[in-house]
Amino acid sequence: MRNFNRFIPGEEVGAVAQWDFSAVDTASMLSAAQAQSREEAAQRERDDAIRQEGYAQGYAQAQAQAVLETQQRMAEFTRHQGEEGAHRLAALFAAASLQLQQSEQAIAQGVLELACEVARQVLRQELSVNPNVLQPAVREAMRLLLADSKNAVVRLNPLDLEVLEEPLRAEFSSLSLTLLADARVDRGGCLVESTGTVVDATVQKRWSRAVATLGLSTPWQEADDEP
Repeated sequence: MRNFNRFIPGEEVGAVAQWDFSAVDTASMLSAAQAQSREEAAQRERDDAIRQEGYAQGYAQAQAQAVLETQQRMAEFTRHQGEEGAHRLAALFAAASLQLQQSEQAIAQGVLELACEVARQVLRQELSVNPNVLQPAVREAMRLLLADSKNAVVRLNPLDLEVLEEPLRAEFSSLSLTLLADARVDRGGCLVESTGTVVDATVQKRWSRAVATLGLSTPWQEADDEP
């Protein structure tokens, strides 16, 4: 062990320097400054980390909010599009239904008019070859007029009169019956008059009443029909 209490001779003493305590203070201050700088740098790093974390959280929240708003707007747009599509589909269906109804009515009207035309042609043919079909019309007209009278004038087409004169006189033998040929009366029809009242049982009149019940106004005699 070295003895630090002994006296040091002069020849053992080397260069002597004066001790400056300010150097110690400067080193201490430098060390403290460096420590403070490191602490401030660390604090800045922590602050930067906190800011970065806050920025990341804010960005994530903003992104989530934007996604939510986008989803809501897309859902609203889809709902509106669906509603508009449903309205358009309903309008198209209603228009198609109306058009179908109109088409059905037009078809039904056409079929009815065609049926009436066929019936008209059949009746014209029947009346031209079988005048006896006129007798029920004469009976009906006589029944309407002769409740209080025994006299009647019946106007018939000359061709019908030739066939029906004897049968009508025989059927109404108890009446004062006057049968007149009238070319203005078409075949198949008659005019019956009694005490100033006339029953129009012409084919035109009976046909008009019949087709009117069907909602039609088809005339018995067309412009291009032969007289």
